[in-house]
Amino acid sequence: MSYRLEPVLCRATIEERIAELGRELSFDYQGKQPVLVCVLRGSVYFAVDLTRAITVPHLLDFISISSYSQETDPLGIVRITKDLDTPIVGREVLIVEDIVDTGLSLHYLIRNLKTRSPAGLRVCTLLNIPARRIANVPLDYQGFELPNIYAVGYGLDYHENYRNLRDIFSLVKEEI
Repeated sequence: MSYRLEPVLCRATIEERIAELGRELSFDYQGKQPVLVCVLRGSVYFAVDLTRAITVPHLLDFISISSYSQETDPLGIVRITKDLDTPIVGREVLIVEDIVDTGLSLHYLIRNLKTRSPAGLRVCTLLNIPARRIANVPLDYQGFELPNIYAVGYGLDYHENYRNLRDIFSLVKEEI
């Protein structure tokens, strides 16, 4: 099986949108010190650039979740593999995601973080693919809405490949 990459978003467009999100978040979190929760690993690239665009004081922490194979459960099983280091009780929390497609992992994460009694909990995603949505999840901030494609680059991977690309591409199977 071979694949080709089709351009979707260039780095300049991504940078421009992140700057806009940074201004919006800085306004919305004025006078607060939110905890940005970066969902590892794909969101790292987005989270780092987003933190540089936010002008209000904030903390950055990391969480990692893993979805088990869908062989045993068609909706998959999600578990935390690396938890937060920062307590979020009474804090404003912003989940920073690279992509929301089915919404299952994000739904789990929101439910989990709500049990920790944050003052507020919002979601910021770089990419939204609503055509794949299974779980209804709130997206308070989004960079781009995409059609039903398999996106790679800028932290997004296919079997751990393509994360390092500066632009975002659609990974398309080649018909041979």
